[in-house]
Amino acid sequence: MNSLFKIGCYICICLLFASCNKENVDPNKQLEDGVSTIISDLAGDVEAYVGNGAAGNGNPKEKRDFHTFLFRLSDKKQTWLKNEADSNANFAKKDWDIAFSGQYNSTLYVNDGTVNSTPAFGNGSKHKIVLVKQAYDQVDTAPSDNDFEQKSINGVSAILDDDSQGWYNYDMVSHLAKTALGRTYVIRLSNGKYAKLQMISMYKGAPAAVTDLNWPAPYFTFKYFVQEDGSKNLKTK
Repeated sequence: MNSLFKIGCYICICLLFASCNKENVDPNKQLEDGVSTIISDLAGDVEAYVGNGAAGNGNPKEKRDFHTFLFRLSDKKQTWLKNEADSNANFAKKDWDIAFSGQYNSTLYVNDGTVNSTPAFGNGSKHKIVLVKQAYDQVDTAPSDNDFEQKSINGVSAILDDDSQGWYNYDMVSHLAKTALGRTYVIRLSNGKYAKLQMISMYKGAPAAVTDLNWPAPYFTFKYFVQEDGSKNLKTK
């Protein structure tokens, strides 16, 4: 009887430790590959909201356009553009890589000053971005320079049809966004280096599924890799 009791206690303790360890595991650990940079829950403009509903989660929000922010891949610097002066001063610079704009900051622009439909127009930067319909880990080589010139995207937002270059699907009934699988963005930076980018979530905690319209957003989780040697080698695994 004592032996059975000891065995039972041992099993319970093991299960308890296993449960604790599972809860303490960082959900973004599975994203790590040893070379990519992982950004978890980067807060967008969480003080704004759209639609007819009131502010959610007990926090007051303003019904207005979302402030754009810029992101720099090299040092993860986030720069806010909260007024016209901010925009004029920072869009004109070449030292940012991606602008998070539009509703919920979900429209992405690279710093391409050659296209008049992008906020960087005229600043001299020459970033280019193309969509590769493959999983991030499967994209080992950057596309040809001709692809960057012919297929570069002006803005990356919601997926509208089969040919869309967007990164998420938007449900018109639930009004929730779900990141599309098998989509990797490859960027040719102005300095000639190549990078790849995977958008993972715009919801806090990067949950596998979101069912609550008031889930905290926008909080961006994404990963990227910049090939520093200037080659087109984007292998990360």
